Amino acid sequence: MSHAQSIETVLREHGPMLARIAASYERDAARREDLLQEISLALWRALDSWRGDASLRTFAARVAHNRAIDHLGKHRRLGEDELDEQHPDPAVDPLGHTEAQQRRSVLLSAVQRLPLGHRQVVVLALEGFSQREIGQALALEENTVAQRLSRARKQLRDEMGVTA
Repeated sequence: MSHAQSIETVLREHGPMLARIAASYERDAARREDLLQEISLALWRALDSWRGDASLRTFAARVAHNRAIDHLGKHRRLGEDELDEQHPDPAVDPLGHTEAQQRRSVLLSAVQRLPLGHRQVVVLALEGFSQREIGQALALEENTVAQRLSRARKQLRDEMGVTA
C-alpha cells in the first residue's frame, strides 16, 4: 500500500472521529475546517512514524489532539479567541431529530468549556476509547485518565443539570 493510499484509508476509517475531535476544540466552522485540514496533514506527515505500538485509531487520535493543542495555542497567541451518533431520521421523526440535535449541541458546548486536560479524555471516551487507549493516545497514566474522566463527567453533569 502506498503512502497516499495509507492516508486515504486512515481518513476514510477515522475521519468522523477526527472531525469530532476538531469540533471539540474549535467552535467556528471555518476554523474547525482549517483545523481538520491541519490534522489531516499532520497525520500524513506522521504516518511513517507509526510503529504499531498502539492501534492506528489511537495513533490518529493522538496526532489529532496534539495538532489541535498547537492550533489553539497559535490562535490564542494571535489574539483570537457534532457528535456523530445515530439519531432519528428527520423525515420519520422530526421532533426526535430536533431533540437529538439539541442534546448534541448542549453536550458539545459543555465539552468545549471543559479544561483542556479534561476535554481531551472526554472526547476520546465519547469515541469509545478505553482508559488504557486514552492513556496511550495522550501519554498519560491510566490512573490520571480515570481521575480526569471522573472530574470531567461530574462537571458535565453539573453543567447540563443531570443527576447521577
